[in-house]
Amino acid sequence: MGVQVEQGIVDVAAHLPNAPATMLGVLAQWDSLLPELKKLEESGSVDHPLDAVELLAPVERPSKIWAIGLNYADHAKEAGMDLPKDQLWFTKAVGTLNDPFAPVQVPKASSKIDYEAELVIVIGKKCRHVPASEASSVIAGYCVGNDVSVRDWQLRTSQWSLGKSFDTHGPIGPCLVTSDSIDPHHLQIRTSVNGELRQNSNTDQFVFNCFQMVEQLSDAMTLEPGDLIFTGTPPGIGNAMKPQQFLREGDVVRVEIEGIGAIENKFVNE
Repeated sequence: MGVQVEQGIVDVAAHLPNAPATMLGVLAQWDSLLPELKKLEESGSVDHPLDAVELLAPVERPSKIWAIGLNYADHAKEAGMDLPKDQLWFTKAVGTLNDPFAPVQVPKASSKIDYEAELVIVIGKKCRHVPASEASSVIAGYCVGNDVSVRDWQLRTSQWSLGKSFDTHGPIGPCLVTSDSIDPHHLQIRTSVNGELRQNSNTDQFVFNCFQMVEQLSDAMTLEPGDLIFTGTPPGIGNAMKPQQFLREGDVVRVEIEGIGAIENKFVNE
């Protein structure tokens, strides 16, 4: 595990030998370890150049992944739907989790594969019944995600989870940016497919903000360190294009969020 700086990666184990070896372990000790990790970031030390490492998903095997639907005002307009009065939630299976630059499968079961650029919340503290006014205190940070969706499986029923839960269909990364370093509600978010810009919006279009999402979910269940919350996608999805444009083998999808970075995944046949 490492701290990413402009020049490369600072190896946490080399400098903090008593620190946990996994992100879930670090998140379990987030309050005590964060100051030490900040010191490493500011130290000027670099143990590995970026081009010498393979970046993996910032969180491994979270206990759960939740995602909200129709959470951008401009996306609801694109879909011809009213703004939701209540938060619309579905789950993604933990097996969807994928690395930021790893291949994503075009499954045998469908050819209607779509992209959804999303800001992803990473929970940092075990919590329950967190009011929105205090939600920032339980968020460790944010990363970039792609809520890859199998549209025919998603839309054949009112329950979206199965169409959102195919293997490899949840790449996140390229790093976890700590919650104190960005404003999650004013970030530019973009998607390109094979270099063509498809999605271009801002998180200021959220219908429900990050803190309202944490409040709602924590009223229903205990949130654990490492839990992931996909916060919705802006307009420009392939399913809404005329004609529709679904992903095929060889397509490369890049999702970028201001202040965090970009993930880029090539789609390959299962």
